[in-house]
Amino acid sequence: MGIHDDGTLDGATPQKDEAALTLERRSLFGLGLASAAIGAAATGLLTPASAQAQTAAKSKLHIVKERGKLIVGTGSTNPPWHFQDASGKLVGMDIDLARLLAKGLFDDYEKVEFVLQGSDARIPSLVTDKVDIVVQWMTVTPGRAQQVEFTVPYYREGVGLLMLARGGKFKNYEELKAAGKDVTVGGMQNVFLEEWIRKALPQAKVDAFDSPDAAMQALNARRIDASMQDQSAMRWLMQQAPGRFVDSGFGWMPNSYASAVKPGDPIWLNWVNTVYKEAMMGVDFDYFAASYKKWFGIDLPIPKVGFPQEFA
Repeated sequence: MGIHDDGTLDGATPQKDEAALTLERRSLFGLGLASAAIGAAATGLLTPASAQAQTAAKSKLHIVKERGKLIVGTGSTNPPWHFQDASGKLVGMDIDLARLLAKGLFDDYEKVEFVLQGSDARIPSLVTDKVDIVVQWMTVTPGRAQQVEFTVPYYREGVGLLMLARGGKFKNYEELKAAGKDVTVGGMQNVFLEEWIRKALPQAKVDAFDSPDAAMQALNARRIDASMQDQSAMRWLMQQAPGRFVDSGFGWMPNSYASAVKPGDPIWLNWVNTVYKEAMMGVDFDYFAASYKKWFGIDLPIPKVGFPQEFA
C-alpha cells in the first residue's frame, strides 16, 4: 500500500493494482505424468518411496539444481530494493536475498540470472515459468495470494514523513500535528494521496507532484514542510545524504514485503522459507543484518540463543 520510487503503488486486489499504476500465484504433476503415476499405483508398481521420489523430482528445487542457476524476477530502478550502482551492477536488498538463495543452492552467490521486469509483470512471469521466483518488493495482499504463494515476509513497509533536518519550520511529527492547517505535505500524485496524508495529519494542506523527484525538490526548496514517502525510501535518502533529512518519527499504513513462487510446489516454497528464516534468525544472520544496515541503516538485534524466539 506504499508509494514507490517508480511511482507505483500496491492495492488490495490485482484489479486495483493495475488501476492504480499511475503512482506503481500447478499442479506438481503434468497431466500425463499424473495419469501414469495413478495407473502405476493402482497396479501396485509404485511404492510409497518411489511415489515420493517422483513427486520430489517435479519440484522447482530440483529443476533449478539440475539447470545450474537460479532465475529471479526483479526490477532495476527502485533503490534501495533493486537498482544499478555507479558501475552498472545490479544491487539492493532484493538482489542480496536472491544471491543468498543462489548461495544456498550452489554455494555460489553469482549463480543467479536476473530477469528485469516491471511491477505489473511479477505474477505473469511466475505463472508462465519465465522465472523461478520473484524477489521484487512485492506487497502481500489477499488478492495476490490467490494467484501466487508468498514466502515469509522479509520487510515491513509503511509510509512516513520526510523532513529537512535543518532550516525547516518543524522538527518532528508532534510539531507537524500541532500546527494543523499551517502544515503542507507533498507527495506523488495519485487518487489516494490526500486520504493517506490525512490519516496522519487530518488538517494538513496537500500538494501533489508529478514525480518523486519533484516532491523532493519542493522539500529542498522549503515549499512544503514534509514529503510523504515509503519508509524504506526515506531511510535510503537519509543514508545517501547524512544530516540533510530526518524522519518525522511517525509511520503508518503498514504492509509486508515477501518473495513469491508459483502455486502448488510445497518443496520449493519450504526451501525458500528455510533460507529466509535462517537468514533472519540463524546461520546467515550476519549476511542479512549487513544488508539491513547497508540499505536501511537499521541495526538488527542479534537473535537470542536458547528457545527460538520466533515461537515465543
